[in-house]
Amino acid sequence: MAESSYSPVEEFLYRKELYGEIEPYSSGHLKVSDLHTIYWEQSGNPSGHPVLFLHGGPGGGTSPSNRRFFDPEFYRIVLFDQRGAGKSTPHACLEHNTTWDLIDDIEKLREHLGIPEWQVFGGSWGSTLALAYSQSHPDKVTGIVLRGIFLLRKKELDWFYEGGAAAIYPDAWEPFRDLIPENERNCFISAYSKRLNSEDLETQYTAARAWTKWEMMTAHLHPNEENIKRGDDDKFSLAFARIENHYFINKGFLPSESFLLDNVGKIRHIKTTIVQGRYDVCCPMMSAWDLHKAWPEAELKVRCDSCLVHIFLFHLR
Repeated sequence: MAESSYSPVEEFLYRKELYGEIEPYSSGHLKVSDLHTIYWEQSGNPSGHPVLFLHGGPGGGTSPSNRRFFDPEFYRIVLFDQRGAGKSTPHACLEHNTTWDLIDDIEKLREHLGIPEWQVFGGSWGSTLALAYSQSHPDKVTGIVLRGIFLLRKKELDWFYEGGAAAIYPDAWEPFRDLIPENERNCFISAYSKRLNSEDLETQYTAARAWTKWEMMTAHLHPNEENIKRGDDDKFSLAFARIENHYFINKGFLPSESFLLDNVGKIRHIKTTIVQGRYDVCCPMMSAWDLHKAWPEAELKVRCDSCLVHIFLFHLR
């Protein structure tokens, strides 16, 4: 399974800017449970091909730049903030917040918007959720684009949160590490969970800032100062860190760590493109490679950085 090569035209298109900035033509809040309400928006072409964007984290929420992955003349672009994230309420809430709750929310949103079926796009945690949703509702998915694969396995979590990635980013790792006393460093995810769920709000904020900055400083091949600054935003950091840690402590609420690979057969027929950055530290390439081996029908595109993927959306038209 050799890496896919690129034609000169593809190389040119890959380097072009994202699509221009656009505003939603509709937005709202959908009550999905007695506790949770999610924010949603639509942009692009109201009569276009529906595409659902699934944000990372979990807990990261959406941003206006997410609309720019998609050709606004071709796509009806749907974004939403997952439970507890972004503009969804209650903010940073962990109660009734599981992968399966999110999958139910996606279906409620699809029905609310009157969309029979749609294309699914997700990166990092968004790729995890895209796989889980598509495997649960394959008849509602017309195509899949996955960026920066994350399968929520122990070896992936250990790599990023228990010291593996520190070999590449020691300067970013040390502030994350040093917040935790030496006697608790046998499991940083558990140590941070204790602080992120403290009864003291400032303890939560301190842990959330450290957790978020570690990820934001390592999430791009070239430092993204705008993203790094998000670690200073207490509201964003609290939702990002608490919800992400909550999912990791609970192993994504999946029945087994091989669950997503074991269920590839349910979506094998769906046209899919996997875009992976070879030097992605947060979501190392081993996961994309393992997924591609289990799913050779899915096209794998390997680049230095998996953040710019708009060109590959052409493959699924």
